[in-house]
Amino acid sequence: MPYYKLDSRETPGKMPKYPADVFKELPKRMEKTAKQGIKDAGEIASLLAEDGIVTEDQVRYAMRVKEKLATEKNLIETLKELKYINDGQIKQTLRTHHLSLRIGDLLVELGYLSKDRLNAAIELQKQDKGKRLGEIILENRFISESAFLEILSVQMGFPYVDLAFAEIDTGLTGKAPVKWCESHRFVPVRVENNRPVIAFADPLNESDIKGAKELFGENFTVAISSPTSIQLTLEKIKSGKIKNRDVVDESTVRGIVDTVIGKAIEEGASDIHIEPLRDRIQIRFRIDGILVHHKDYAQNILPMLASRLKILSGSNIAEKRRHQGGRISYEYKGNTFDMRLSFYITVFGEKIVMRILNRIDQIISIENIGLQPKMMNRFLMDVLNVPSGVLIITGPTGSGKTTTLYSCVNHINSPQTSILTAEDPVEYVMDGVSQCSINPDIGLTYEETLRHVVRQDPDVIVIGEIRDNYSADVAVHAALTGHKVLTSFHTEDSISGLIRLLNMDIEAFLISSTVVCVMAQRLLRRICPFCVQPYTPTPYDLKLLGYAPGHVRRYRFLKGQGCRHCRHTGYKGRLAVFEMLVLNEDVRDAVLNHKSSYEIRKISIETSGLVTLMEDAISKATAGLTTMEEIFRCVPRLIPPRPINEIHRLQGL
Repeated sequence: MPYYKLDSRETPGKMPKYPADVFKELPKRMEKTAKQGIKDAGEIASLLAEDGIVTEDQVRYAMRVKEKLATEKNLIETLKELKYINDGQIKQTLRTHHLSLRIGDLLVELGYLSKDRLNAAIELQKQDKGKRLGEIILENRFISESAFLEILSVQMGFPYVDLAFAEIDTGLTGKAPVKWCESHRFVPVRVENNRPVIAFADPLNESDIKGAKELFGENFTVAISSPTSIQLTLEKIKSGKIKNRDVVDESTVRGIVDTVIGKAIEEGASDIHIEPLRDRIQIRFRIDGILVHHKDYAQNILPMLASRLKILSGSNIAEKRRHQGGRISYEYKGNTFDMRLSFYITVFGEKIVMRILNRIDQIISIENIGLQPKMMNRFLMDVLNVPSGVLIITGPTGSGKTTTLYSCVNHINSPQTSILTAEDPVEYVMDGVSQCSINPDIGLTYEETLRHVVRQDPDVIVIGEIRDNYSADVAVHAALTGHKVLTSFHTEDSISGLIRLLNMDIEAFLISSTVVCVMAQRLLRRICPFCVQPYTPTPYDLKLLGYAPGHVRRYRFLKGQGCRHCRHTGYKGRLAVFEMLVLNEDVRDAVLNHKSSYEIRKISIETSGLVTLMEDAISKATAGLTTMEEIFRCVPRLIPPRPINEIHRLQGL
C-alpha cells in the first residue's frame, strides 16, 4: 500500500485531494526555503553564495560543522578553515556590495569580535554616550586599531592607509598648509593614477572633504586612516621630520625599548614578543597566558632595536645569522626585574622574545601555590620533608613549573641545608642557595656542572630541567646516594613523566626506587572578581565531562562578564591546577613491570589517591575560580573525571 500522510478526514490508500496550484508552487516554495536557510547563515555568507564564491551546499555543510565544533567559531571562520574561501575573496565581496551592517555586527560576523565583547562594548557606550562604538572597541583593545580600520574601510568602501608605514609624498604635502590639514583632519599621502590619495580621519565628514577639495579640486581618492596617526604625521610635517622618516637614531630606539618594557611591566606581562613582519614590526604582550597586541612600529627600526637589546643582554651584536640568548637586569621605578632574551632568525629579520622574571621577594610560598588541603598535607609530609628521593615537576612551557620548583626550594632552604642548583639560566636569585647558570659557550655545560655538583657535599640538588639521558641518570643516582633532587620535565601529565624516564633508558628499578613524586601542572586564567556572575554549564560542556545536568545542579559556577579591570576578557590573573602522583608500592611494581601508561594511571587512581589535572580543574571551577571554557582550552582530557563529590572528598574539601 502506498504511503501518504493522513489526517482524520483522509482514507488509507487514497491520494488526498489538493488544488493543482499547490503542486505547481511546490518547487518555488522549496527553493525559497533553501534560500532562507542560506540567509540564516548571515549576510556575508549569503553574498558569498550569491557571487558564486561558495555554493549553498558548502554553506549548509559549514553550518553543520560549526554546530558540532567544541570551540566557539563563527560561520566565516568555519568556511575559511574548510578552505572554501579566503580573506581576499571576503574583502572583494564586501567592497562590491557595500554592506549596510553596523560595524559591530560586521566585526562579529567576520570573527574579529565575539558577541560577548560586542555586548560589553555596547554597555560601555551606554555609560559614555559621547563616544562611538568603534572608539570603545579600540580603547579596550578588543581588536587592534589596524584591523578595525581595515574592516571599517571595507564597510565604507574606502581604501585604508596605515600612515606609520606609508611613504609620504613631500611634494604633495607642500601644497597643503599644515594648519588647514589639522583643522580638517586629513593628510595628503601620494599620487596614484594621476589622482592624489588623501587619508581622512572621518571620510564621511562633509566639511573635511570640502576642505580637501579647496586645495586639490574634485579629482582625488578618499582614504581612511586613524586620527592619532594623522595627527602624528602632521606634527612630523610641521617639524620637518617627515623628510627623514627613514632615519632612526639611537635615542629613538632607546626610548622605544624603555617604553615597551615599562608598559609590559605595568600591565603584568610575562613575555614581550617583538615580531618582524613583511611591512612592520609587531609587538605583543603575553598577559595571563594570552598574547595581546600592543603596538606596531616601522620595520626600519628593527636592526637598531635588536642591537640595543643585544648590548643590554651581553649578546653578540655582530651576529645576525644565528639564534642567540641573553639576560638583562632592568631597573624600573625603583624595582629590579630580571629579563631573559631570545633572538630568533626569521625571513624578515630577528624575532625577539623577552621573558620577564619575578624576583625573590615575589616567589610564591608553597602554601599559596594552589594545592588543595589533602594534597598540600601529603606533599609536605611525604615529598618535601623526606630526606632523599627525586621530585619531578612536569608540564608544558609556560605552565608555572619554575615557580613551583622555586617555591619548593624556598620551603626547604635553611642554614642547616646545603642546596646547589644547575640551571639554564638562573631565573630567581635566592639567598643561601648556591646557584650555577649554564653557559655552553665557555664549556660550562649541564654534563660538566652535574659532574661537579655531587662533589660539593650537597643535601639538595636542583636540576633546572632534565634534558637528556645524562641529566636523568645523574638525578636518579644522586637520589640513590641519599640526596634530595628537585627537577622539572616537559610531559603532558604525571604518568607520562614516568614513561618518558623509561624511554630515556633509565632502568625501571632505579625509577621505582628513587622517584618519590611526579607533579604535573597547568596555569588557567582566574575569573575576574570585579565582573563575576553566575553561569550554567552548557549541555556540550557536560557531555565533554561525561556529566548529566543533575550531577552539577548543586554547584555554583561563575564566569566573568568583562569589565575595564580585566580588559573585558572576563579573566584577571592565573591559578595553577595540579596532578600529584606520590608513588606507592603498587605504582612502583607497575613501573618495574613496564606497564602501559593507561595501566599505571588506573593503578595510581585506585591505590594512591591520584586526582587528575581535569578533576582538580573541575574542583576549582565549582569553587568559582575558573571556567569550563578555560579548562577545555588548557587541560588534557585523558580519562573521564569522577563525580564532583568524590573529587572533593579526595581533596579534603
